[in-house]
Amino acid sequence: MLVDTGIHGPGAMKELERALEQAGWTLRDITLLVCTHAHSDHYGLAAPVTEAAGCELWMHPRHEHMTNAVSDPEQALERRIEVAQQSGVPLAPLRRWAEERKSQPPTIAGVVLPDRDLVRGVEVETALGTWVVYETPGHAPSHVVLHQAEQRLLLSGDHLLGRVSLYFDYGWTPDPVAEFLASLDEVDQLDARLCLPGHGRPFTDVRARIRANREEIRERLEVTEDAIGGQGELTAFELMPLVFGRELDPMMTSWILTILLCFLTHLERSGRLERLDPSAPDAPERWRVVKS
Repeated sequence: MLVDTGIHGPGAMKELERALEQAGWTLRDITLLVCTHAHSDHYGLAAPVTEAAGCELWMHPRHEHMTNAVSDPEQALERRIEVAQQSGVPLAPLRRWAEERKSQPPTIAGVVLPDRDLVRGVEVETALGTWVVYETPGHAPSHVVLHQAEQRLLLSGDHLLGRVSLYFDYGWTPDPVAEFLASLDEVDQLDARLCLPGHGRPFTDVRARIRANREEIRERLEVTEDAIGGQGELTAFELMPLVFGRELDPMMTSWILTILLCFLTHLERSGRLERLDPSAPDAPERWRVVKS
């Protein structure tokens, strides 16, 4: 069983084959591909891997956040531009970003749909024992983890990493932050001894990492609410430096805006913030604190 594939790009398949060779395997030895979620760095090579190995792909059915974008990249880009405009991103840098996005090569080799849906309770039989699937949306609607109870092992994908690195897909579910927090509770109950994450080295202090993610979210939500309370009304774009620091990497702007919009949505659904209707058709959304 191969879990996740890495991103598609020049030489990526050769790198995967080299890694497999170092472990004593080849692509032809793969009998099952499991993707923890449908982000490009975990699903990007799924199409060529399944074709070369002749194996099945198992993945969660809520993969449209990525497969739709791959099937119609122009529409996906238009939607992101629309969200950025609503968030108050200035038009000139937004146009530059859009042109750069159009010129970037694809990071997913092609769309391949799962042969089996990875939903809660599905069991994956391997030579190392049975892995049980748990649905952990938040980072992505399609995210799952796999737990091996006998050895107390957790294949965590991007749900838990060795360091706190938050990201949520915006616009596909009502409240990705709440979903992520509920998923942390789900994984906490598994009492895993060793976590094998999608990035970085394995780690043993699983519950400490869960607590660190909860604390990071709590702090970011408080900073977001306090920043708006101190200014009265703000757009999401105006909030970005107040919440994430004033020296923002331009390459990270899209990433950070997506996270912030998920924070704002969570605070809105919690009754702590309200979204104000734009003052004009081309005006951005603004946010303010709900007065008690």
